[in-house]
Amino acid sequence: MLRVEISQRRWAAPASETRKRLPPSRWRPSRLMMLIGVVLSALLAHASPATDADLDAMKARLSSTRPGDKPHLCVQIAQKQLAEADKHYTASEMEQAQTALTEVVAYSELARDYSVQSNKAQKQTEIAVRSMARKLTAILHSLGHDEQAPVKDAIDRLERVRSDLLMSMFKKGSK
Repeated sequence: MLRVEISQRRWAAPASETRKRLPPSRWRPSRLMMLIGVVLSALLAHASPATDADLDAMKARLSSTRPGDKPHLCVQIAQKQLAEADKHYTASEMEQAQTALTEVVAYSELARDYSVQSNKAQKQTEIAVRSMARKLTAILHSLGHDEQAPVKDAIDRLERVRSDLLMSMFKKGSK
């Protein structure tokens, strides 16, 4: 009985005794440190979007990437180009937006080709292309009638990419 009481005391020390033994910096973080942590995490979360150097590096890395990883890399490039196109459309820079839009479609088609060729990442590629098509539809609704034609064409081509991926995944007579 005596042993039980001693062991319980050792493990169940009151909080006031624990705090007395620890230095104040260990048990109560300062508000400044918390503020610095919040600011740093906010900065990291809202890091600047991909620059041209990042995109160029990704494009250069595409040739040396394994065939199974190429669809994912192409999708990443297409998504970054879509973000750039959205920024250009927002800033009414139509020529640069159409250039970025062309690359979105080109890299989406490359992703489809690599995905079907390697028979990997077809589902993820289709999901990513579907979300890019939705984003383009949102951009389409924000444009004037004269500026909608290239975006409609891009949406149609992305839908064809999706259709091809779905046909590849669900072939007739595969049962």
